[in-house]
Amino acid sequence: MNSVIFLGTPAFGATVLEGLIKAGYDIKAVVTQPDKKVGRKQKIVYSPVKELALKYALPLYQPVRLSKSDDLNALMAIQPDFLITAAFGQFLPTRFLKTAKIAAVNVHGSLLPKYRGGAPIQYAVRNGDAETGVTIMEMVKEMDAGDMYAQAKLPIGPDETSGEVFEKLAPLGRDLLLETLPKIASGEIVKKPQDPSQVVFSPTIEKSEERIPLTLTAQEAKNLIRALNPDPGAYLVVQGKRLKVWAAEVAEDNTSLLAGCLVSNQGRFAISFADSTVLNLTEVQPVGKKAMKVKDFLNGQGKKFNAGDQIVDED
Repeated sequence: MNSVIFLGTPAFGATVLEGLIKAGYDIKAVVTQPDKKVGRKQKIVYSPVKELALKYALPLYQPVRLSKSDDLNALMAIQPDFLITAAFGQFLPTRFLKTAKIAAVNVHGSLLPKYRGGAPIQYAVRNGDAETGVTIMEMVKEMDAGDMYAQAKLPIGPDETSGEVFEKLAPLGRDLLLETLPKIASGEIVKKPQDPSQVVFSPTIEKSEERIPLTLTAQEAKNLIRALNPDPGAYLVVQGKRLKVWAAEVAEDNTSLLAGCLVSNQGRFAISFADSTVLNLTEVQPVGKKAMKVKDFLNGQGKKFNAGDQIVDED
């Protein structure tokens, strides 16, 4: 079976890697991002790809920056049949890509050329797209610009979060990759160039984008909340305090109140947004507390607000 150097970090990458292992590919090395310190206690957390590499006792590399690391020379010396990336999170030097004897291949979570970049799923959900998918593509120096080998589509449900879409995309990407690699190796597959006129970028989400603007309609706000769930989460600033919003629904009623006002806290926590629309928050997380259903929030802090008051601070 063909030899592989695999590069990936989150659960999406781990699903693809395990598929390669179980299909019998010879995994010569696994490259993933360095360990992270998480939470108040700064606990060291391994990436899902690292956990899998340790489980199967695979050679493991974790450079802070691959292009300027000593690990690069060791990896280049392997000269595998395939270099395969799936949500790795770093650019790969062109000289490294050229060491693949057959091809350097990326499993990308969008229907390219739409959503090149590091946050394709989040952008698809935030923009309210009805579908997304996976593209198996050739890696080149320019980000996500290589020719495409294969694509598969996936519908996005109206209430699905980015996390839920990722969970569905991972096995889709795994299966499409395993179907495509033998065709690349045999030369029977014809690469398709991307249409430059259709390119859309999806750069990594900035911290400033986590705050829910009052200029959004209720539907747009809901989409942003879905897009940033489970990480990093979207929030409102309510009377000076950050309130994370993990789930919401567009209300059937409209309102004459200015955006950012409390429409109702009787059986629901309803906030006015742009164009007279109303958003019912259904799962929230006050500062210093765990996420909770809005019913529990209303039993505590939610009752102190008065309908009609402007409770959400402007950006």
